[in-house]
Amino acid sequence: MRFQQLAIWGLALVCSASSGFAADRVILGEDSTLTAGIPGTGALTDSEIAAWLADSANHETLDIQLPQGLSLGQSQMKGLQKNPLTRAKIELGRQLYFDTRLSANNTVSCASCHHPQEGYSRHTATGVGIEAQKGGRNSPVSYNRILSDLQFWDGRAGSLEEQAVGPIQSPIEMGNTHAAAVATLKGISGYSMQFEKIFDDGVTIDNVGKAIAAFERALVTGPSAYDYQEAWGRYADLDPEDLQDLLEDDDLKETYETARQNVASNPMSASALRGMKLFFSKEVGCSACHVGANLADEQYHNLGIGMSAAEPDLGRFTVTGAEKDRGAFKTPTIRNVVYSAPYMHDGSLATLEEVVEHYVKGGDKNKWLSEKVVPLKLTAVQKVDLVEFMRACTGAYPVVSSARLPE
Repeated sequence: MRFQQLAIWGLALVCSASSGFAADRVILGEDSTLTAGIPGTGALTDSEIAAWLADSANHETLDIQLPQGLSLGQSQMKGLQKNPLTRAKIELGRQLYFDTRLSANNTVSCASCHHPQEGYSRHTATGVGIEAQKGGRNSPVSYNRILSDLQFWDGRAGSLEEQAVGPIQSPIEMGNTHAAAVATLKGISGYSMQFEKIFDDGVTIDNVGKAIAAFERALVTGPSAYDYQEAWGRYADLDPEDLQDLLEDDDLKETYETARQNVASNPMSASALRGMKLFFSKEVGCSACHVGANLADEQYHNLGIGMSAAEPDLGRFTVTGAEKDRGAFKTPTIRNVVYSAPYMHDGSLATLEEVVEHYVKGGDKNKWLSEKVVPLKLTAVQKVDLVEFMRACTGAYPVVSSARLPE
């Protein structure tokens, strides 16, 4: 019976492969040309940009596929129908993401709070904007957003496009206005050329949002040791007879060998394997919120963080006005979480070990504490195991260049 299930699964893979890949099909994270910038060195010249825009392949709508692990959420991708991805649009978004000229005094970019070298977040408790002003919340990560619609810790932005332009006019982030930002971009010929070619209505703040959102949707994490372990799990418990039947099928043998080689090259430690069982167990319950392809339920929960303050941040409540949303904040992904310390919406927990301790004590008690947060009885070893599992959920980031901006 187990072999029959694997045969059906393998047949689906074979049929998919035999249908052939269209020329514009890309697996995010595996095509390094998507986010690496226009080839060359130094500032982008108008002639380089013109040559790039003249290539019709850069304007074809891409058939987006997600890498192993995230591919379980293939049907849940957001925003592509209204804002289809092209190489030219992603590249324009990359430039805007790293360009400080979107801010009022040319000092702050999107990357200032969501930097590739700091897990697409920042290693400060809260975001730091123009003139070193501090925000009230930790900088959320900007990768794997292709699986998310509502944005910010409180979900106040209805789309990634809306989120992308919000900080531009925030007085404590970029300190600019949308009108001034658009005027700046219109005054830079390299940007004007791209907007006019990519969008029917040229440089507008809505199109700025579309371009940045396109780039951010291309930022995905690659397969982790956990993903390879999950794929290997289909075969790990096969009895000898079923395994022999499988190996006699050339296509199934190939997928089996790939899974075996991947898990051998990217093994989870014994501690991480124990942590995985704990993470997904009913007794510990991490997966009650950290679930799905991105290990995040896209919902809002009160964990008690900050609720003892005289005037606590009420999170989702400020958007919905619903009593149940007081102090509730969006569940972050566990993927690559090791890179994005500190943690929680206010950056109050410095390490993953502190995060585990917070849940072990049952959060911080308050009237609106999520019913999913209860005290846990974990040994010192089990606490370490949970952290090691979270570390095993780390995959490679795509190759991204922060250089090569228009002159």
